[in-house]
Amino acid sequence: MISRSCVFFVICLVAAGPAAGQKNWVPSRTPDGQPDMQGTWTGFTLTPFERSPALGGRAFFTEAEVAEIEKRGAQTRDQNIARPGDVGTDTWGEPGTKISATRQTSLVVDPPDGRVPLTREAEEQHAFQLAHNADSWEYMSLWDRCVTRGVPGGMLPANTSNAYQIIQTPGYVVIVYEMIHEAHIVPLVTEHIQAGVNQLNGDSIGRWEGNALVVDTTNYNGHGQIATSAYEGRMKAMHETTAMHVVERFTRVSADTISYEVTIEDAGVYSRPWKVSMPLDRDDSFRMFEYACHEGNEAVTLTLRGGRAADQAAAKSSR
Repeated sequence: MISRSCVFFVICLVAAGPAAGQKNWVPSRTPDGQPDMQGTWTGFTLTPFERSPALGGRAFFTEAEVAEIEKRGAQTRDQNIARPGDVGTDTWGEPGTKISATRQTSLVVDPPDGRVPLTREAEEQHAFQLAHNADSWEYMSLWDRCVTRGVPGGMLPANTSNAYQIIQTPGYVVIVYEMIHEAHIVPLVTEHIQAGVNQLNGDSIGRWEGNALVVDTTNYNGHGQIATSAYEGRMKAMHETTAMHVVERFTRVSADTISYEVTIEDAGVYSRPWKVSMPLDRDDSFRMFEYACHEGNEAVTLTLRGGRAADQAAAKSSR
């Protein structure tokens, strides 16, 4: 599995074109000798999270398909700007204007079909949760409730706020997510906290493998969610278990690009490990504003109010 997914990722980069010119690129170093990844990086993209079944086994878009998708994306963006608040428009959304430079047909690159390998039990539990979304706050996503986007959920593209600031200090790397203003603090140590000490976003430790920062996360408490935003389609609010194990790789491949890969294992949810790959683009002109999620957030109350209104309407119709 590992060799197949790695080969697939190399093919993605070759298909995109710039990899050959990047292979000899050497990053600068921080004062303590770490490869320097500091700066502001963005992951805005029109690339779907999972591959559409209509594409069959095609791993890459054609140039004509890319042009058409980006044209529709620009039209949608212009519509949202011209008629903010209209039905069908997304006033606050900023999902991006381009397909990823790799021309991938999905951010999921392993399994080769571009689909997350969910077990039937996981799909059924997830469907139950979504069906009861308006019944109780307990069924709502952690993002809707402004709790967290999770690890690695905070790195997965959403419909807005796909920016990350990387800060390095001796012994630590900090990844600040624009959305929900979270800071993923990664100590550069060799051992996790003791077994049984579980946390919502797990326990992360980091190490360097050449120019790649490898972040290994375990010790999840089973109350988190792997993907919280609607951008991830059927994966929105997919639950986690205490068995989840996540390995992220941040590889600086050029002055303006980080190759981001993440492999997710959770035997309680997936039939096999699966992998996401995408580029992060450096943009030091991008301003990360405060993401005041709780202040003015009416998602929970309005959703529950709508649910009670639906209950009342159903009760009247049954009389």
